[in-house]
Amino acid sequence: MSAEGDSTTAVLAALAANLGIAVSKFVAFAFTGSSSLLAEAVHSVADSGNQGLLLLGGRRSRRHRTPEHPFGYGRERYFYAFTVALVLFSLGSLFALYEAYHKITEPHPVDAPQWAFGVLIAAIVMESLSFRTAVRTANRTRAGMSWVAYVRRAKAPEVAVVLLEDAAALVGLTFALIGVTVAVLTGDGIWDGVGTLAIGLLLGAVAVVLAIETKSLLIGEGATPEAVRRISAALVGPGIERVIHLRTMHLGPDELLVGAKVAVSRGASAADIATGIDAAELRVRAAEPVARVIYLEPDIDRGGSADSAAGAPVGPSA
Repeated sequence: MSAEGDSTTAVLAALAANLGIAVSKFVAFAFTGSSSLLAEAVHSVADSGNQGLLLLGGRRSRRHRTPEHPFGYGRERYFYAFTVALVLFSLGSLFALYEAYHKITEPHPVDAPQWAFGVLIAAIVMESLSFRTAVRTANRTRAGMSWVAYVRRAKAPEVAVVLLEDAAALVGLTFALIGVTVAVLTGDGIWDGVGTLAIGLLLGAVAVVLAIETKSLLIGEGATPEAVRRISAALVGPGIERVIHLRTMHLGPDELLVGAKVAVSRGASAADIATGIDAAELRVRAAEPVARVIYLEPDIDRGGSADSAAGAPVGPSA
C-alpha cells in the first residue's frame, strides 16, 4: 500500500471511531448533564470534521497541475491540516474552556453516573483502536525516529495529525473519567468542571503544536538532512564534478523540488554537459524517488565553497 493509502486508512479509522464516540457522548450527556462529557462530545465532533478536512485535502491535492499552478496542488494537504489546527482550537478547546467556566462557577452533581462511566470506557476502547491504527501506519515510515521527531519531521500531515488527535482524545477521556469519578465520589460537581478545564487546556496545547508544525510545511520545508545528503551524492558523477549549491522544497508529501548549481569541466561541450545533467537527474530520482521536479544549472568550477539545502545563504555565483 502507498504512503498516501496508509494515511487515508488511518484517517478513515479515526473518522469512524469519532463519529460513533460523538453520538454516544451526546447520549450520555443528555442523561448525566456532565460538562466533561459535553466537552468530549464536542471534541469528537471537531475531530470528525477534522478527518473530513484531511480527506478533502488529500482529494484536492491530486488535481492536475495548471498554468496558474504549474507545480500542482500537493500542498493543499498542508493547508487543510493547518485548518484542522484552527478547528481544534476554536471548536474544541474554546468550547471546553467555556463549559468549564460555567460548571466551576455553577456546579451541580452528575446525574446517572453509570451512563458516564459506560460511555467513557467504551470511548477509550474505540479511541485506542483508532490510535493503534495510526501508530501502525506511522511505524511504516518512522524509521527509528522518536515520536517527537516523527511529528516534527513528517512530510505527510495526515498521520501526524491523527496521532496527535487520538493521543489527545485518550488523555482527554482520562481527564473526563477522573473528573466524573471524583464528582460522583465527593458529590461536588465542581470536579466535573475541573476535568472539563483540563480537556480545554489539553486541546489548546495540541492545536498550537499542530499549527506550528503544519505552518512550517505550508510555507515550504526542504528535504530532510539525510535526503539532502543522498541527493548531493547522487548528483556527482560522469560530467558533474561537484555540487556548488543545492536547494530543495516539498511541493507535497510525495513530491520534492530540487534545484542545484553543479560544476562541470571547463572543456566540456554543450552535448557533454546535457548528457551529464540527464544522467545526474536519473541518479537523483533513483536515490530519492520523491524528487520529481529537478532543475540543474551547469557552471564552471571556480573553486567556491559548496553549501547545502540546510541553508547557508547563497552568495555570488561560483
